[in-house]
Amino acid sequence: MDNLENRENQTQERPESQVQYYSEGRFSNDSEPKAVKKPKKPLPTWAKALIIIGAVILVIALLATGCNKLVKDFKSEFKGTDTTKVETDFGHDYIGVVHVEGEINEDGTDTYNHAYILNSIDAMMNDSENKGMILYVDTPGGSVFASDELYLKVKEYQEKTGRPVYSSMQSQATSGGYYISAPCDKIIANRNCWTGSIGVTMGTIYDVTGLLDKAGIKTQTITSGRNKAMGSSTEKMTAEQREILQSLIDEAYDQFVGIVAEGRGLKESKVRELADGRIYTALQAQKLGLVDEIGTFKEAVADMQKEYGLKNCQIEDFQSTASADIWSLLGESAESRLSSGILSADMVEALTDLNGKVEFSYISEIRK
Repeated sequence: MDNLENRENQTQERPESQVQYYSEGRFSNDSEPKAVKKPKKPLPTWAKALIIIGAVILVIALLATGCNKLVKDFKSEFKGTDTTKVETDFGHDYIGVVHVEGEINEDGTDTYNHAYILNSIDAMMNDSENKGMILYVDTPGGSVFASDELYLKVKEYQEKTGRPVYSSMQSQATSGGYYISAPCDKIIANRNCWTGSIGVTMGTIYDVTGLLDKAGIKTQTITSGRNKAMGSSTEKMTAEQREILQSLIDEAYDQFVGIVAEGRGLKESKVRELADGRIYTALQAQKLGLVDEIGTFKEAVADMQKEYGLKNCQIEDFQSTASADIWSLLGESAESRLSSGILSADMVEALTDLNGKVEFSYISEIRK
């Protein structure tokens, strides 16, 4: 009996079992009163906006870091390599084929290396084994400066060596591509080639003043004269500024017309009739006297070998190492992003980055 009573007393003295809860870094039991949580106040609109802007800036920073690393890694592959160096010690007579592919630009593009091409022609001028040169042209053209510099180098080669120079036009040889071909002894175009587009463009000058007004953005440009900032995307162009820019275009156009007239043996008045900026097919160009023959690159080589007694000459290619900028790495140009018709923050920024940037080009706006 005593044992039974003792067990009952122990049972009565034992505290009731409790369920333990873990919350906010401590244990609690269900016997404690639970605190009533107050509902959180929603963030004000301005705070949400700041968070979104901060997130966008962070994403842009991360993307910029990644792109910079991509470019750095890409360029590191060519570190220590001189992409403009040319060697001509072939040990035999040869016809040099200079590849002019991609947009002609003094800074270089994804497929065009201006310095390399000029160096190639210089090297052939000083090489007695070189017996002729063919320009392998597949380009929409390019900047006025680079196109004219290459044209002058071709003329220098002709005058110093007296060797033949052909232009073998491929898919496209427009504007600056025709400019550099005009002085050649013979122009042979592929039957599917587009050529011509004789003219000058300074591209599109964007006026974003209306867009900035809608966004509530005000700009101020401090200059020393009323025409110092002409071409700015954030300032409306005046009639005087338009006239000034047109005069620059006209002078470059007159230069182009003169080069075509001299190179093709045509009257300037005739060239001006043809040079309204339009593109011609190979057959149309031949009928108008802009092209000599229609044929392939192989046929152009055979023609030079036959006409100048160079059948024993081998063919040596001068083709530049590709270079790249960030847009070519991404497969998208700034211009294509702007002309896509879809407005975004980065496009607005790209538009304002064009502020005051004007480049005159012998380049075709239409690409095959």
